[in-house]
Amino acid sequence: MIKILIKKSLFLFELEMKAVIPAAGLGTRFLPATKAQPKEMLPLIDKPVIQFVVEEAVNSGIDDILIITGRGKRAIEDHFDKSFELEHMLEDKGKYDLLEKVRQISDLADIHYIRQRQAKGLGDAILYARKHVGNEPFVVLLGDDVIFSNKPCSRQLIDCYNKHRSSVIAVHKVPMEMIHHYGVIKGKKTGDTEYRVESLVEKPDKKNAPSNLAIIGRYILSPGIFEAIKKTESGKGGEIQLTDAINNLAQKEKVYALEFVGERYDMGNKKDHIKGTIQYALSREEFKQDTIDYIKSLKL
Repeated sequence: MIKILIKKSLFLFELEMKAVIPAAGLGTRFLPATKAQPKEMLPLIDKPVIQFVVEEAVNSGIDDILIITGRGKRAIEDHFDKSFELEHMLEDKGKYDLLEKVRQISDLADIHYIRQRQAKGLGDAILYARKHVGNEPFVVLLGDDVIFSNKPCSRQLIDCYNKHRSSVIAVHKVPMEMIHHYGVIKGKKTGDTEYRVESLVEKPDKKNAPSNLAIIGRYILSPGIFEAIKKTESGKGGEIQLTDAINNLAQKEKVYALEFVGERYDMGNKKDHIKGTIQYALSREEFKQDTIDYIKSLKL
């Protein structure tokens, strides 16, 4: 679908994109907490991680979302579904504030689900979205990456896509000592925060890393990514790596990288989960001062 926007007497065409949220990973880094619940349902205070991700998509103007799940992920579907018994109980007890919050969750967007049958990597998971997104570009948001920003990270990517009409990857600079944890780009700078991607490599050691620009869990991908994934051989860990597939794509069509503005937390990482919880607490008035006072009271 195409929206027509009128700005300064010019007609601009903006695609209404769909979002894909891969959420099929096992969450082994967070065991034993993830033994019986999806890692995406781990909370920051009172909100599960995946709700932050869905809200980012919605706040970026997206209302059609496909979540790719796996075995043991039913709690994600239940969270975004209506809960008639809970709503009835809250209404009977006059807890209307909570009732409104619960209803808002199920009304966020049109959310669809499909299961990744085997844990064959992120690239394979994205392949499951082919029928849903059709022959249009789409946004990918990893289900365990939370990004706090004034302008949603996905919206930043959409704006970059509208400028170049090409796939866009979100990146940020990381210390070289940490580069082996990330996919990394080699690129030519085309603007203050934009790069034309020449190649990508998954988790290089710092001696072989082409830059310190690490790929984080936000992308806009053209439909060409599906053929690129099919032609991608299994990489690190015996999985089909999305980074490798995008590298193949970049050899055939333009791919850009954008240094996004915001703070990103990997919720599969325990240290990031602690930091993200503190950051979120400081953003909420009911917790902000108590959190500050508690941190100051610690004998560090």
